[in-house]
Amino acid sequence: MKFFIDTANLAQIKEVNDLGILDGVTTNPTLMAKEGIKGEAAIMNHYKTIAEMVKGDVSAEVISTDFDGMIAEGKKFAAIRPNIVVKVPMIKEGVRALKWFSDNGIRTNCTLVFSAGQAILAAKAGANYVSPFIGRIDDANWDGVQLIEQIANIYAIQGYETEILAASIRSPLHIVKCAEAGADVCTCPLEPILGLLKHPLTDIGLAKFLADAKSEK
Repeated sequence: MKFFIDTANLAQIKEVNDLGILDGVTTNPTLMAKEGIKGEAAIMNHYKTIAEMVKGDVSAEVISTDFDGMIAEGKKFAAIRPNIVVKVPMIKEGVRALKWFSDNGIRTNCTLVFSAGQAILAAKAGANYVSPFIGRIDDANWDGVQLIEQIANIYAIQGYETEILAASIRSPLHIVKCAEAGADVCTCPLEPILGLLKHPLTDIGLAKFLADAKSEK
């Protein structure tokens, strides 16, 4: 399973990249605004900077909801660097745009997916990634990880090549569960990724090793 970080913060991207485990980045206008990045020119330049920092795919999200607007934005994003992937919402015009991008060699990530039916439409339209938002599904008292498993099963049966990108990850346990359920990618903030490092027995064991090393000197 590939690890993407969901942020527009360059320091956080560098921190995970320096660990040698980062496979890509997802971000959106909200995360850009959080870092004070506003205006088309600034946003495009920030996407370029991120895409130059990492070897893997970087999802850049359109804000248009009409077909022509999504196509125009997507073309601009795709021209930034080869590893930019155009993030398109799961709406009727979005499905149409996904197909157009697929037919014209522009890679895509279908976002805001909350059902297996939506995931089927995204795959049929040629999306490279589909992003189920499992944390938000959990918030609605449904099982987000179960949706990942369902989509993985459908894609395996039908032979769809679209990668399942588990999004809206809230905890290290979410990451582990998504790996078990068959997600190809998980994208999350820095905290859950670093949370995978933590275990009290590791801390206890390391403290003992260090204490023993000192006593032998």
